[in-house]
Amino acid sequence: MEELVGLREGSSGSPVTLQELWGPCPRIRRGIRGGLEWLKQKLFRVGEDWYFLMTLGVLMALISYAMNFAIGRVVRAHKWLYREIGDSHLLRYLSWTVYPVALVSFSSGFSQSITPFSGGSGIPELKTILSGVVLEDYLDIKNFGAKVVGLTCTLATGSTLFLGKVGPFVHLSVMIAAYLGRVHTKAIGEPENKSNKPLYSALAALVLASITYPPGVGRFIASRLSMKQHLESLFDNNSWALMTRNSSPPWPEELDPQNLWFEWYHPRFTIFGTLAFFLVMKFWMLILATTIPMPAGYFMPIFIFGAAIGRLIGEALAVAFPEGIVAGGVTNPIMPGGYALAGAAAFSGAVTHTISTALLAFELTGQIVHALPVLMAVLAANAIAQSFQPSFYDGTIIVKKLPYLPWIRGRKISSHRVTVEHFMNTTITTVVTKFKEDRGVCGHQGQVQRPSGVVGLPTRGS
Repeated sequence: MEELVGLREGSSGSPVTLQELWGPCPRIRRGIRGGLEWLKQKLFRVGEDWYFLMTLGVLMALISYAMNFAIGRVVRAHKWLYREIGDSHLLRYLSWTVYPVALVSFSSGFSQSITPFSGGSGIPELKTILSGVVLEDYLDIKNFGAKVVGLTCTLATGSTLFLGKVGPFVHLSVMIAAYLGRVHTKAIGEPENKSNKPLYSALAALVLASITYPPGVGRFIASRLSMKQHLESLFDNNSWALMTRNSSPPWPEELDPQNLWFEWYHPRFTIFGTLAFFLVMKFWMLILATTIPMPAGYFMPIFIFGAAIGRLIGEALAVAFPEGIVAGGVTNPIMPGGYALAGAAAFSGAVTHTISTALLAFELTGQIVHALPVLMAVLAANAIAQSFQPSFYDGTIIVKKLPYLPWIRGRKISSHRVTVEHFMNTTITTVVTKFKEDRGVCGHQGQVQRPSGVVGLPTRGS
C-alpha cells in the first residue's frame, strides 16, 4: 500500500504518493501517464474488438512464419542428409526412416506429456465447444504450446506421414483468442500421465516411412513430393497418359521441380498403375496416420486423395477421347486437371459434409472456369455421403464420446415429435409453504443456502 503524503499541486483532491514526490522527473512521468490514460480512453471509446482481432492476426502470422521457418530448416537438413549419405541403400534407408520416427516419437511424447488433449486436429472439440459445452482443458494455454511444438515436429517429417496443418491451425487461433480474452487467469496443472503412446507412434511412423522409401515402394506413390507439389502436379492440365504413349521417360534419380509429373510415371506401372497404387496405399496409410496421438491435420491429405481420384478419371477419359468430346459441333478437349479439381472438392466435401470445399478449390487455383461442374460434384457427393454415415469430425466426436448434440435432419419428421416430457425426470419433491416460512430455505441472515424454486399458485384471472 503506497503512503499518501499530500495533495497534488494545482489539484483540489488528487493525492500524491511518496514515490511520485521523491522519484526522478515527476512531471515527465505524470505527463507520460496522462498520455497513456488519454490513449486508453480513446481506444476504448472506438471499441476494443478491432485491436483485439488485430493482435490475434499478428500473433498467428508470426507463429505460422516461425513454424514454417523451423519446418523448412528441418526438411532441408533431412534432404541434405539423404543426398550426402552415399550410395549405400542401408544408410539411405536408415536416414529416410530414423528421421521421421524420431520426430514423431518426440511429437507424440512431448504433446501427450504436457496435455492429452493436444492430439489430432482439434476440430471435433471446437464443434463441441461452439455448441455450448464447456471444455476447459481444450483451450488451455499449455495445450497451445504442446500443439505448436508437436505440430512442428509432425510437419517436419515431410511427405512420410502425409499429414497437414489446416485443422490444427484453426485450433491454435481459437486457443490464442481464448487466452487473450482471459489474460489474468492461470493454467491449472495436470497430473503426470505415462503411457505407451510414444512407442506406438514410433512403430506406426516406422511402417509409413519404410513404405515411402523412394528407391523401394515409394517410387510408385510419388513419395518425394510435398503437399504443395502433390497439388501442383495433380492439377496439371497436360495428359500424362498421352505424353507417355509413344515414349518412356526414365524415372529420375533426383526430384525435378520443373517436371513433377515424372514422379507419377514408371515404365512398368504407367500412369494408371501409379495413380491406382497411390490411392490403394494412401487409403490405409492415412487411416493408420490418423490413429497416431499427435497434433496433425487431416483435411489436406483428404483433399489430395480426392484430387488423385479425379486425376485418374481424367486420364482415363483423355485416353478414351484423345481428340476431345464433340458437343454441338464444338470439340472440347479433356483437361485432367479439371477433373482433379472437381475430385478434390467433392471427396473432401463428402468426408467433412461441407459445401465450402468448392470455394476452397476456387481460391486455391485462382479461377472459376470449372465452377459449375465442381459445385455439382460437391452437391452430389454430399447428398450421397450424408445419407450413409456421419462426417469425419462427427465420427471423431462419437469415438471420443464428447458431449455434442447432433444435428437433427429435417426429413426425419419423427424426431420433431420428441418432447422434453419423454426423457425428463418427473420425480420432483414439492413443499407447500408460505413466503415467511420459506425464508429459511432461500436465505437467512445473509447466509445463502442451496437454491430452490419458488412457484406461486395460479390466480383465477391467469
